[in-house]
Amino acid sequence: MSDNLGSGLGIVGYDSYEFVTTDIERSRRFYAEMMDVAEIAELSERESARRGEHAFYFEAGKARWSCVTPSARGSAAERWLKRHPDGVRTVAFRIRDAAQARRVLGERGATACSELETGEDQEGRPYRWFDIATPLGGVRFRFVERANDALPPGFEPLAGGAAANRHSFQVIDHITSNLLTIEPHVTWLRDVMGFSEYWRVHFHTADINSSTGGSGLASIVMWDEESGIKLANNEPVTPNYEQSQIYTFVEANNGPGVQHVAFHVPAIAPAVDGLRRAGIQFLDTPATYYDMLPARLAAQRVDRLTEKLDELKRLGVLVDGEDGRYLLQIFMVEGGLLYSDERAGPFFYEVIQRRGARGFGEGNFRALFEAIERDQQQRDAVRRQLAAGAGS
Repeated sequence: MSDNLGSGLGIVGYDSYEFVTTDIERSRRFYAEMMDVAEIAELSERESARRGEHAFYFEAGKARWSCVTPSARGSAAERWLKRHPDGVRTVAFRIRDAAQARRVLGERGATACSELETGEDQEGRPYRWFDIATPLGGVRFRFVERANDALPPGFEPLAGGAAANRHSFQVIDHITSNLLTIEPHVTWLRDVMGFSEYWRVHFHTADINSSTGGSGLASIVMWDEESGIKLANNEPVTPNYEQSQIYTFVEANNGPGVQHVAFHVPAIAPAVDGLRRAGIQFLDTPATYYDMLPARLAAQRVDRLTEKLDELKRLGVLVDGEDGRYLLQIFMVEGGLLYSDERAGPFFYEVIQRRGARGFGEGNFRALFEAIERDQQQRDAVRRQLAAGAGS
């Protein structure tokens, strides 16, 4: 296979993802009122009755996703929620030729979950897709061949569904998953999906958390060179393997799964400011992070930021880069903490802006890790408080 063919699957880019939730009205309010994204379609009554699921379809820039909730006993969504909290059930890739992609995946040993399905979009045009199983527990990968503006079969456009998207979400930058061990998954991404390694990092906080022994992670990013799609994959590491927030995610999720989806924006400061004003909560960044940031950026040869450091500190935005190129990123709190409801799950969103940097913020991982661990401690405190209340 020549390098310019990437995975050999003819992937064009991300198509969408499917999020299963226990409370779809709560999700709709989150996206409409806080994220200000367009609710562009709803699953038709006929299709909803057939599937035993109710669903809405969202769009922000070129990013698309659906929220699904069970409406009947025994539905796929109900079965999912018996095994997991709210979370991503399907990651979909848009491809040029579904039949060709299915043939190639079959030759590589992929486990198909469906035949090559053919339906019609809202304009009556062909819409083809199929699913395969993955090492990510119940998460499936879907491959979709469709027209540019196509909705999945069964979805009906909503009148006046467009929103301002005032935070300017553009595209899905990457999707990150957590597992107890990443080697089988990374090998599968290489041998079955045809992806190659893009980036990796391994770190531990033992040096700064001597009282607790610290915790850490290993991360490997795989990508399709043709489309540029990147999938990040994390595992916990020793010492304190079970204290890692990666382990805690897998435990809270009842298995491996998608930890977060990252949305790219053209200007992160106004986006984060607007999201905070709308009620979005982000992980707290340690104050010492900004004290050390100028020296760290100087060591990485990032000598000039367009953004003002005081503004980034006020908003809690992280910065990393090298050789004059940098990225800015921030992470929302997980759903379970946002709603004080374990059923909302450990999934969260990232907002990222790239100013030439192609990495994943290696210098920010430790600050993020510490922040997530603090939030997990807070979640444990909420759980204990709820349990005490239930017993009173």
